[in-house]
Amino acid sequence: MMISTRGRYAIRVMIDLAEQGSTGYTRLKDISERQDISLKYLESITAALSKSGLIDGVHGKGGGYRLNRPPQEYRLSDILHATEGSLAPVACLGCDARPCERAQICRTLPMWKKLYETVNEFFDGYTIADLMNTKVDFEYMSAGL
Repeated sequence: MMISTRGRYAIRVMIDLAEQGSTGYTRLKDISERQDISLKYLESITAALSKSGLIDGVHGKGGGYRLNRPPQEYRLSDILHATEGSLAPVACLGCDARPCERAQICRTLPMWKKLYETVNEFFDGYTIADLMNTKVDFEYMSAGL
């Protein structure tokens, strides 16, 4: 499983909106500049987040986007599901997967299910508030890791 740019950027957008607080709506142009994400790509990400009910959007003058609940109520799993779809490591566990004819005899299915559960539990355990409070380890980053 690999989280796409869309999913990673969506998390950054949500942190950005959380940092702006509840003072009103944040313009996409401002988010785009702060996060170095193209406006066009940002529009598709915010559309998915809005459609999933994670953010509120208003068009026109004074419009933009904002969180509709406190940062501690946003699990990363919800954001990733909105932008990535399923986080299943194999097709047979995906949201729209047809029942696998080999499921009853598949020796690897229990392993894939365990991985899927572990990934979901991991992302369920983090919120936007958690990431807002995370300190960046610049020493780690400069080591190229």
